[in-house]
Amino acid sequence: MEQPLHLIERDIEELRAAWGGAMPAFSAIVGATQAEVEQMSDAGLVRVTDALARVRRDAEALLARVAAEVSKRSSSELGSSSLARAQGFHNPVRLIAASTGASRSDAAKLIAVGTATAERHSFVGERLPARHPHVAAALDSATIGVDAASAITAMLERVRVRADPALADTTEAILVDLAARVPLELLIRGVREAEARLDRDGVEPREEELRSERSLTMREDGAGVVHLHARLDPETAAPVKAAIEALVSDVLRRREPSAGDSGPVIDDRRSIPQIQADALAALARHALGCEQTLAPLAKATVVVRIDLDSLVDGLGHARIDGIDQPISASTARRMSADAQLIPAVLGGERLPLDLGRAARLFSRAQRLALAERDGGCASCGQNIAYVDAHHIRWWDRDIGPTDLANGVMLCSFCHHRIHREGWDIRATRNEVWFIPPPHVDPAQTPRLGGRARFDLPRTVVAA
Repeated sequence: MEQPLHLIERDIEELRAAWGGAMPAFSAIVGATQAEVEQMSDAGLVRVTDALARVRRDAEALLARVAAEVSKRSSSELGSSSLARAQGFHNPVRLIAASTGASRSDAAKLIAVGTATAERHSFVGERLPARHPHVAAALDSATIGVDAASAITAMLERVRVRADPALADTTEAILVDLAARVPLELLIRGVREAEARLDRDGVEPREEELRSERSLTMREDGAGVVHLHARLDPETAAPVKAAIEALVSDVLRRREPSAGDSGPVIDDRRSIPQIQADALAALARHALGCEQTLAPLAKATVVVRIDLDSLVDGLGHARIDGIDQPISASTARRMSADAQLIPAVLGGERLPLDLGRAARLFSRAQRLALAERDGGCASCGQNIAYVDAHHIRWWDRDIGPTDLANGVMLCSFCHHRIHREGWDIRATRNEVWFIPPPHVDPAQTPRLGGRARFDLPRTVVAA
């Protein structure tokens, strides 16, 4: 491993080179940061962003190491001679927060990550590997940042007592690889899935803990605005979320007129949060006196996905479409007993999923299967409520069949961007790959999309 300060120095040199290369040959203004940034070329600005991000990752990794050592020297057992108290702070978290100008929760995260990835010592003074060596190596190489390291190590610490050590080590390596390829929000989805698989008996207790924390508070401020603040467990949130999203999706669909339709007479300029607020009010009015079901809600369903074995034996976990937190198999079975919920059993008898040219629109069974494979927008991960099934090879232009391998779930933005920029898509029943056009990636290296990019391989479960 390189000397820690050498890594920072290397980062600075690369940043300096990227910055200089991004500037025009004859810059009119030199020395003013904003003015220089505004003169950068598009490609140069991206290179500078990447270089700055690496500086930040290496600096944060080093800061986590230092924070862990500060914490170790500030043990409460040392009393008044502890480092933090000697500096006038009650504990190391407050010391680190004051030094960094960050919140105490961020300071605690630095200490936790540094402790989890630091080398250990045996009773005889021998150096031992870090408790989480894969995360430690990725952090040292600036492959992942502190937030990703925290998400992985915190989960592994929660299940450490109950999880099989070999399986936990394999899972750690897979999550580190995932963290290097996807945004943090997608990594967290993978972490939650991994936790449910590593600690099958822990899903239900965690679920009960979340349920006990559910709450809804209402207050009116001085301006007369009523504030609602809800904390809902997955089971409680599922029907609320599905109903509101159905109404929101209906509004968004009506904003995009189809061929031959002139669209609404009056433009709807409401923001998504405003539409969601109006949807909640509409649901309340409906419950208070409306005798007919709101039209968009007639198609609204809560989809619970569970493996056949888990459904039969009641062990393991399941997922609710649109909610990342896994639920226990027993909760899934209880929810699936409701006629308004659709249990999507994976591994059971299959419905016909390939319709060829017999139908233009994807069937409900196909959409459920595509949602299972893609987990939302196969490109960006957008919530399942805001995506549609699209033909990869167009129905009219390319004579594309309405088959699972020719379908993909995309949000409106990614759908238009893919066609506008000329991306190619290749899909199977289990995976979706996006091939960038040459102007985005000259090598046109395929990029894995869909649920497969953050799901753990099934082979890991059986290990």
